[in-house]
Amino acid sequence: MDALPTIIDIEASGFGRGSYPIEVGFVAADGGLFCGLILPEADWLHWDDGAEALHGISRELLRIHGRPARWMAEQLNTRLRGQTVYCDGWGHDYTWLNRLYEAVALRPSFKLDDLRGLLSEDEADRWKGVTEAVRARQQLTRHRASSDARVLQLALGELKAGVSC
Repeated sequence: MDALPTIIDIEASGFGRGSYPIEVGFVAADGGLFCGLILPEADWLHWDDGAEALHGISRELLRIHGRPARWMAEQLNTRLRGQTVYCDGWGHDYTWLNRLYEAVALRPSFKLDDLRGLLSEDEADRWKGVTEAVRARQQLTRHRASSDARVLQLALGELKAGVSC
């Protein structure tokens, strides 16, 4: 793998039925970062205090700093148009992106794919250890979208370069 792909990460109001995206961040192939908080739509009501404890994003923070869902969908479409973008939690991330785009009656201009499809069996076996090592070196304690995307991209780069944990 010559160039590392764009990696996206999404923080959400919780897990399971009714959850919705509250932050989207990505790191582009050139290393550029994008991240933004999403102001929940009027019918996005689900909230999980456990998820908030993990990512540290409160409803109040979203109310003050969140951008409208349409803005986020348009930003993603402009910045990611035509790309295949990878994530590590495809089942959740696909659902949350779908919820975002359905809320504003738009369609993504990019394809979302599972990062694990880029890994060999050996790399997949080492994935968790390498991502934990990268996270520790980056001194990240909270899960936020753009920093998580950066960790995933760095870990993928280390695995492809043959770095062992």
